Amino acid sequence: MWPDLIRKAKEGGVDAIETYVFWNAHEPLPRKYDFSGNLDLIRFIKTIQSEGLYAVLRIGPYVCAEWNYGGLPVWLHNMPGIELRTANTVFMNEMQNFTTKIVNMVKEENLFAAQGGPIILAQIENEYGNVISSYGAAGKAYIDWCANMANSLDIGVPWIMCQQPDAPQPMINTCNGWYCDNFTPNNPNSPKMWTENWTGWFKNWGGLDPKRTAEDVAFAVARFFQSGGTFQNYYMYHGGTNFGRTAGGPYITTSYDYDAPLDEYGNLNQPKYGHLKELHDVLHSMENILTHGNITNINFGNSVSGTIYATTNGQSCFFVNANTTTDADIVYEGNHYNIPAWSVSILRNCKQEIYNTAKVNTESWVMKKQCNEAESEPEALKWVWRPELIDDLALRGTGRVSAKKLIDQKVANDVSDYLWYMTNFYLTKNDPVWSDDMSLIVNATGQVLHVYVNGEYLSDQSATYGVFNYVFEKKIKLNPGPNKIILLSATIGLQNYGPKFDLIQTGVPGPVQIIGKKGDETIIKDLSTKKWYYKVGLDGFDNKFFSGNTSEWRVDDLPISQKMIWYKTTFKAPLGNEPVSLDLEGLGKGVAWVNGNNIGRYWPSYIAQETGCSNEACDYRGPYNNTKCVTNCGKPTQKWYHVPRSFLVNGENELVLFEEYGGNPMSVNFQTVRVGRTCGNAYENKTMEISCQNRSISSIRFASFGDVKGSCGSFRKGSCQAKNDVISVIQKECVGKEVCSIEANEGVFGLTNCDHGVRKRLVVEAVCA
Repeated sequence: MWPDLIRKAKEGGVDAIETYVFWNAHEPLPRKYDFSGNLDLIRFIKTIQSEGLYAVLRIGPYVCAEWNYGGLPVWLHNMPGIELRTANTVFMNEMQNFTTKIVNMVKEENLFAAQGGPIILAQIENEYGNVISSYGAAGKAYIDWCANMANSLDIGVPWIMCQQPDAPQPMINTCNGWYCDNFTPNNPNSPKMWTENWTGWFKNWGGLDPKRTAEDVAFAVARFFQSGGTFQNYYMYHGGTNFGRTAGGPYITTSYDYDAPLDEYGNLNQPKYGHLKELHDVLHSMENILTHGNITNINFGNSVSGTIYATTNGQSCFFVNANTTTDADIVYEGNHYNIPAWSVSILRNCKQEIYNTAKVNTESWVMKKQCNEAESEPEALKWVWRPELIDDLALRGTGRVSAKKLIDQKVANDVSDYLWYMTNFYLTKNDPVWSDDMSLIVNATGQVLHVYVNGEYLSDQSATYGVFNYVFEKKIKLNPGPNKIILLSATIGLQNYGPKFDLIQTGVPGPVQIIGKKGDETIIKDLSTKKWYYKVGLDGFDNKFFSGNTSEWRVDDLPISQKMIWYKTTFKAPLGNEPVSLDLEGLGKGVAWVNGNNIGRYWPSYIAQETGCSNEACDYRGPYNNTKCVTNCGKPTQKWYHVPRSFLVNGENELVLFEEYGGNPMSVNFQTVRVGRTCGNAYENKTMEISCQNRSISSIRFASFGDVKGSCGSFRKGSCQAKNDVISVIQKECVGKEVCSIEANEGVFGLTNCDHGVRKRLVVEAVCA
């Protein structure tokens, strides 16, 4: 997908591509490096270069990014004497080794700008200023060391440190956030840079779908450049997918769409993509005056202000109305301007408005899922299955590794989500804890816990997003004599952010206790310091059931709603070249593979919270945060899973599911993602364009020119409109075409009965074939 995504970014007016470098992906074991396939960093940078774009290399190597363990390899945690992200010799030696390796690889290919390459900036560390106070003096010593180490690598381009107010020279401190117009670098000679303009927000299991309007993102960008900004980066411009076990958090979903201008599947997220592209074009046309012009600021009062950039060749104006509800009428050099609430108007020669952040003149796409036209699904999918075997070691409550204590799950170097904790103990009826009312209590920090007692499944429990500790408690029946407690801890990504996040325990830190109650008396038997046996992973993962394993699959009596089951089927790739999505509703929780490619953790049974959504259209006005404009209340957190076309082959493809919780695969199906409807929008004297992404416009549902109300899918005519039959004009111009455009003015649609000052717009809702 790289070339297509990069090309679309360039067409959207982007000049540079930022990329993180994920240490845990590239060095999964000490000095064992992997830069193959999708981990080919050099190929990625050269692909950027081939499109004529610049690159920003955010080495970190701590990256956060809702990525597993913040991008740090877990084997660091297990090195003797190490402390992460502080003035610790063991950590700094490893960090310097990896950073130096990346720099040397890039230098060898002449990819830094000083060598003629595309990389214009590099970043060391990441958002350390947010947590530095937790490390005391060692934190300041560490950040100074980072700066000196990076500077010694002599890359010939500037180094940046985001969210680092005390960044040592010559490091350039930069801003991350929803808005950075008020940010000032710590050195007056440093450029004002915005490394992360959050275009949306990530989603956690149980959380809602965050949306950030195109109007608000554009407002933030325009204000930043109005106030002297020189560089801003969208986080994310393409969000993508957390394939495999890359999602961190914990509890971050497999989708990382981020409501970005390019969506998870690589489609244009309209209108955000188009509205920002128009802004980029305007800013590019003003580059000379913005970089060389004299600056004058004007305060019109009541949160309305202006900035004038002027050279001998002309001037350009930014007028901003920061009110959240009230539009503003201002006068400048004898001309009257109306500035909508929470918007920025950009004027060429300080006379003609060429862009306003609140006036979207870009179509909105409503995406739809289309059934697999290559076969009739889900009926065509024939399933086979096999159980996940709890092997003899687990049944006996023994393993190859043992300790007289409970261990942190990170000791296993994060090679699997799963770790078995097993212990045996002898109990007599004379034991003080023995009673008819006994319970097992487990203090856990792994995100899911499955509990077996004497070979029988007892129950499971899971944590919630943001909760690191929880207590499992169930009544149990034990035998006089030998007993076995078997705990299976499952992670859903390791902690990736926060002060000393690496010290947050994972798995079963304990205590693990048997509680006996006799009347008012409670007796506790602590098993925490008994001999515990450990086993990493599951049988099906070890034996690669997901990768062409054809033996021992059963065809009869397909089990449903059973835990620890493997399912497999074959399918035909959907026709065409549109993106493919896998519908897993009906399943519980697990992992999915297509042709051996891990498409990520699935959990459609995890229902998003019931409250917080609104039936009203999102109001772009006012400061944004990730709880504003959320959707998907009471529905599966994620039921659709991206399957890249590159994972598919002509002919027969294989889908394998490991179902941990218990579900029914009979509704599983593949669908394609395409534009179902498009809603055109253009303010008066602008051009409205609608398109159906290489398919024709089949019909027009709505069309009006005037003060149209509502939003895409629920438009209605306002109090005034054009006298001509707008819908017939649009039908004649657009139906049957893949793309059509039309001017939004009274010359085309006739006079309107709108009062003076009403912002008229042309609105069209069209259906794609």
